[in-house]
Amino acid sequence: MPKPRRRQTNPIQAAVDDWITSLGPPDHDESHSWREALLSSAPKRFTIYEPMAVLPSGSFTSPPWATELDRRGADSLASLWSLILRELSKNAKATLTNLAVNEGIPLHNDGQDAENIRRSPSALRMLLGDFGPAQAESELPSQEDFDKALWVSTKQNGIFQTWAPRWTMFSRGNVKEKARLLQFPSAEQSSTSPTWATADVCAVDLYAGIGYFVFCYASLGMRVLCWEINPWSVEGLRRGARANRWTVKVVHGQDLELPLGEVVSGDEQIIVFLEANEGAPGRIKELQRMGLAEDVRHVNCGFLPSSEPTWEAAGELTRLSSDSWLHLHENVGVDDIEARRQSIQSRFVAWSSTGGQGRSPAVEHVELVKTFAPGIWHCVFDVHFTKSIDT
Repeated sequence: MPKPRRRQTNPIQAAVDDWITSLGPPDHDESHSWREALLSSAPKRFTIYEPMAVLPSGSFTSPPWATELDRRGADSLASLWSLILRELSKNAKATLTNLAVNEGIPLHNDGQDAENIRRSPSALRMLLGDFGPAQAESELPSQEDFDKALWVSTKQNGIFQTWAPRWTMFSRGNVKEKARLLQFPSAEQSSTSPTWATADVCAVDLYAGIGYFVFCYASLGMRVLCWEINPWSVEGLRRGARANRWTVKVVHGQDLELPLGEVVSGDEQIIVFLEANEGAPGRIKELQRMGLAEDVRHVNCGFLPSSEPTWEAAGELTRLSSDSWLHLHENVGVDDIEARRQSIQSRFVAWSSTGGQGRSPAVEHVELVKTFAPGIWHCVFDVHFTKSIDT
């Protein structure tokens, strides 16, 4: 007679059960209810980015857990986190070494009114493992800082992404938008001229991050010019590009003062400027005066809650292309999406009519990427520019 199949146990629940068994209840008469309260409010979901496991926001903060953790010493807590990693490692390709709770990205820096424009994950709760040395936000990280930091990775749509979780955010929910961008015509497929060369087709990302969307355009065979102000994100982009076997060049420090023709003279597929994106329009126009970056097919404006400050300039970047797309990210109330689409359409029509370039813009698609909050959607408005070849 075959043995009955053993019921699978959630790995976090299994670890918590083992930890509770090793403890003495605060009140022996209430031991059962104490045990059940801890087990029922322990997290069940997790995400693995090797060698790190991430638990969802709010994990181990319920009243039973807050009381229990307060009454236990550091060694006991370390034992709990180690047990969780041990169980979760059974779902990984290798032993996991780091455990954290993802508490979201604060919109403002700790204790300050200044906006967290780098989107640094300062609320990350690091429970166990070496995440690298702490560093002041204002300091420029050195190569030694990069070498000592914890770097994790994942693969989405066949593309590697790499980041340092202590210093850089990662949004798993962008996987849908990445997959959508990969469906656009490749550099070769989008040829509109017999004399066209794929090396001339470019994409621009004004908020590059760790390469979320940069890598989509690289996969389509385009040369990508991108801007990012967080040096940790730039390093993650560089490492991710190399993991995907794309050539990459980081322009920073004194190299930002070099002649632009010299900066782009190599054959790197991805060039990232470690500077604010306000400098992007001037640099692109300078390249275009040199006969470079004339065919900008895509401009990505991926900043929330709104990338609106870059929109007019983004349209100008594509002025020499006969067929181009802007991908404008914004958080919008579900009841306001159509009105916002019409507003964006009107705005680009007005900008185009004063530019005298004979281009026709249209908001051809609105992608609902993910919910940002109840009733609020992360939207991407696709603005398609077309013009006749003889315009």
